Amino acid sequence: MENDNRTTGVHIPEVSEENKPRIGQTFETWKDAYDFYNIYAKEAGFSIRKDVSHKKKNTGVWTWKKFVCYKQGTKNLCHKKRKRDQINKDVRKRGIVRCGCKAQLCITKNKDDERCHVTVFDEGHNHVPTTPSRIHLLRSQRKVSDVAKSLLQDFEATNISTSQQVRLMAKQAGGIQNMGCTEKDIRNHKRDLREAKKGYDVMILKEYFEMEQKKNSSFYFEFDQDEENRMTRVFWADPVARREYNFFGDAVVFDTTYNTNEFKLIFAPLTGVNHHGQTIVFGCAFLSDETYESFVWLFEQWLKVLPNGPPKVIITDQDQAMTKAIAHVLPDTFHRYCIWHIMNKFPEKLGPIAARDYYELYQSSVYDSETPEEFEASWSDALQISNLGHNIWLQTMYEMRQKWVPAYVKHMFSAGMSSSQRAESNHSFFKKYVDSENSLMLFVTRFNMALEYQRHNELVSDHIDINETPELRTTVPMEEQMRGVYTKKIFESFQEQIHQSDAYFPKLEIDDEMQSIYVVKRVAKVDSKPRDLVYDKTSNFAKCSCKHFDFEGIPCRHIVAFLRAHGDFYLPEQYIMQRWTTKARVGKVWDNHGAELRGGHKSVMMENTKLSHLCSVAINLALVSEDGTTYLSKTLELTVDHLKEINKNKSMDVGEVPEQSKQHLQVIHEPLPAKAKGSGKRIKSTKEKCQVKLRLCTSCGKRGAGHNRRKCPKLLDNNGYKFLPVVL
Repeated sequence: MENDNRTTGVHIPEVSEENKPRIGQTFETWKDAYDFYNIYAKEAGFSIRKDVSHKKKNTGVWTWKKFVCYKQGTKNLCHKKRKRDQINKDVRKRGIVRCGCKAQLCITKNKDDERCHVTVFDEGHNHVPTTPSRIHLLRSQRKVSDVAKSLLQDFEATNISTSQQVRLMAKQAGGIQNMGCTEKDIRNHKRDLREAKKGYDVMILKEYFEMEQKKNSSFYFEFDQDEENRMTRVFWADPVARREYNFFGDAVVFDTTYNTNEFKLIFAPLTGVNHHGQTIVFGCAFLSDETYESFVWLFEQWLKVLPNGPPKVIITDQDQAMTKAIAHVLPDTFHRYCIWHIMNKFPEKLGPIAARDYYELYQSSVYDSETPEEFEASWSDALQISNLGHNIWLQTMYEMRQKWVPAYVKHMFSAGMSSSQRAESNHSFFKKYVDSENSLMLFVTRFNMALEYQRHNELVSDHIDINETPELRTTVPMEEQMRGVYTKKIFESFQEQIHQSDAYFPKLEIDDEMQSIYVVKRVAKVDSKPRDLVYDKTSNFAKCSCKHFDFEGIPCRHIVAFLRAHGDFYLPEQYIMQRWTTKARVGKVWDNHGAELRGGHKSVMMENTKLSHLCSVAINLALVSEDGTTYLSKTLELTVDHLKEINKNKSMDVGEVPEQSKQHLQVIHEPLPAKAKGSGKRIKSTKEKCQVKLRLCTSCGKRGAGHNRRKCPKLLDNNGYKFLPVVL
């Protein structure tokens, strides 16, 4: 690789003449000279760095620059630095690299033609050059290329860890040594990118939303800021979310979640359920606090994009500010509290002893009561038996019973949702993609990726409905009728009601000109709870006291038994809700301004498909030969440069901070870290604190005090001797 002069100790690398600098060689810019010398250094087996340079004092123009070998000079360990290193034991201890190498390249700028000329070139080294297998470890030879940066951005959007990103890039490059950079370089690049974005995160997010709005005018977003022009809230809803609301926005769940971004802003999505029983998103927001004003702002922004008016039902937790805001902005919407959150508070509010003895009593009162009268009586009995009539929390829950007790709320259609657990499971899904270290822009990028996967599940379910036919369990014509109407998920639920209806029989109790009242009871079960079914002769519609149809929109077994007993072997249309059928999403949707809501901009999607196909064909043809690859690479580089000029001042790359846009930051500054009500470590209830986890017996699988494998009754005979089973 080099000429080794043993007498003088000078090593001269063997390099091809076209890559070796020459005295008098000219370059257009200083960078061209540096890049040429660096290419030469790569073949020669060393790294370069910039050394001293001169410039004119009056003009500030550089006139002379010197590039040297990375081992040029010597390391001066002064007494103060040695003493400081001894005190600070955590500093990185790096060995001596410099050994006084004289290899260099000096460049002088000619004032006549403004070109850079090589005036000095010394190719001799006083050290052995690096072998080709270690070239990629030299500092000047390591660089995160533009292609790698683009790939890293895609990896970051999909929440792939840095170590996994390195392994994927190494696999793609054919080995770590061919990556052109190290894992440390990649981490440093990400660090520098984060530092460059500091102070510009809101600006990047705003320009991203503006870009999405240019692609599709149905994309809606709104920012809000305080007196210091600092962002406090932001709401956005894409066209798909707005369109989905038109078909499935009758019941909405609203719940906030925390620790999703570096500013600790509260993430507040509005969710619902589609005709496949899957969770869908109707809109999202970032809030800096959970005050009445913030919730009012959010709901007002949401109302602006709703194509079909406010929802009929909204389910939330017991938040006073949220309750007040919903009453103000959505006065016609029935507001329900999450029953799961309330029932989960019983052990904490009643105490561990009272909860242990009387929780099931209150649970039965809440869940088993079908009418307000039943609940009133059972709740009163529970208070008397438990002697907890003085409990303030129980009194408060009773006063607001019309917002959470099923006997008072099951008459309102809620798509089968009785709590905000669907929203919480949705939060859990999205938190697989995002974390508390995300910038706002990175959060939205990853959130969109997760949303794409979630929406793809609906496409999969549609595909199943088209290509698969559920099996029948009975010979009832109603079952065969509805398997071609309902989606698979809903049909399976209705199919169970048909199957169970065989065991029920309606008995006429009262009959007059207007209505008939039946008692529907399970035939073979004595302790079965009878249901009251009221049949309105005018509307030809039956309502059951279990309120299953009112609550879920699917006829219950009692109604099915009534219909079958009266000769209706096919389900009447008044019992079929359009939102549960395979054709629930059929039809055009219009926004408040009369524009049609589409899932995406048709022309943009078509052009994207066309261009992607052309690029794919060009790449496949170019990879056949090296000349083709070189030609396509140069052509694409010229094309990209030309497109950048065309799009200058029009758009931006997500994640970059264009100079022409930095002035926008003066309008909206980054938010201060928010402190949410629900953030922080979860507080354990009194019941959890008092509970002692009993030891598990690995023999019988049960827990008990003093019960383990050695003392398990199953392994002891009548005399107390341990019985060991014989293994054959």
